[in-house]
Amino acid sequence: MPCPRKSPGETPLHRANFLKLAGEGFYNQTTFHRIIENFMIQGGDPNSKDSDPDNDGYGGPGYTIPAEFVDTLKNIRGALATARDGNPQKASNGSQFYINLVHNTSLNNNYTVFGFVMKGMEVADLIVLEPKNANDRPLTNITMQVSILEKTKAEILDEYGYAIP
Repeated sequence: MPCPRKSPGETPLHRANFLKLAGEGFYNQTTFHRIIENFMIQGGDPNSKDSDPDNDGYGGPGYTIPAEFVDTLKNIRGALATARDGNPQKASNGSQFYINLVHNTSLNNNYTVFGFVMKGMEVADLIVLEPKNANDRPLTNITMQVSILEKTKAEILDEYGYAIP
């Protein structure tokens, strides 16, 4: 579902990291471990692969990524952004990401946006409706399978109606 839709030069560290992890199969079988209506769905934590739901949301690949805030990339509906723990540098978690379900302007310049969902937001809208516990974790695991599809600029324009600069 998430497709990093952007120019490669806008957030190069985040884009390269997401593509690297996706290419390695890192995200496969991780879950959307945090779902909040009228806000976002969050996933990409390797801890979500184990049998302990209490550690979901606390894992990553063991590194952070420096913030890359871009004025033209905002936390709007469909924006793909990186989650993070509280830190003064606003460095991103190395793997966890979220998909904005609505415009979340309070997150701008606090969390790095590195792409947009080009197709499949209706799936995100269904995921957030799943029953969840008091910590916003779905009661049933919602796993993801992430693969990389390479397309030319012309194919992207034809299929999605988006022109890459």
